[in-house]
Amino acid sequence: MALKRYLFAIVLALLLGFLVADAASAQQPTPSDDQVNAIAKQLYCPVCENIPLDVCPTTACAQWRELIRQKLTEGWNEQQIKDYFVQQYGARVIGTPPPSGINWLVYLVPPVAILAGVYILYRAFRSWKRPLAEVDIQPTSLEPPAETDTAQDEYIRRMEEEVRKR
Repeated sequence: MALKRYLFAIVLALLLGFLVADAASAQQPTPSDDQVNAIAKQLYCPVCENIPLDVCPTTACAQWRELIRQKLTEGWNEQQIKDYFVQQYGARVIGTPPPSGINWLVYLVPPVAILAGVYILYRAFRSWKRPLAEVDIQPTSLEPPAETDTAQDEYIRRMEEEVRKR
């Protein structure tokens, strides 16, 4: 009889232990709206064009936010949730294009363009600050060039005489 009570107490303790452990694991904290929106902000609505998932008013987006909440409750991390959405709806649902294929130009062209613009501005400012002597401009003289044509000289002499008469 004592053995039966002893076995009954052990079985009862194990059952209570499993029930308490199951209840503790079932009561995982529900992710807050801030946690859900932190991920939804990085995803775009697959139905609407260029609207982040956290502010999209459609019913489908509300369901996708609840799906994010469910995945967080199940223990998924942010990257796993993003990968899930990309697998389901394509790369257009993430805010930044993945650096593969021709998309790598999105990451390469802007810095190269900025560096080229800075270099061009540097060269322009440097050339504007140079003194005129370095720019290789010949100073102009105020005297007219000496002419060797005697017919031209005669014409000018007669014009000057006519002007003086008046």
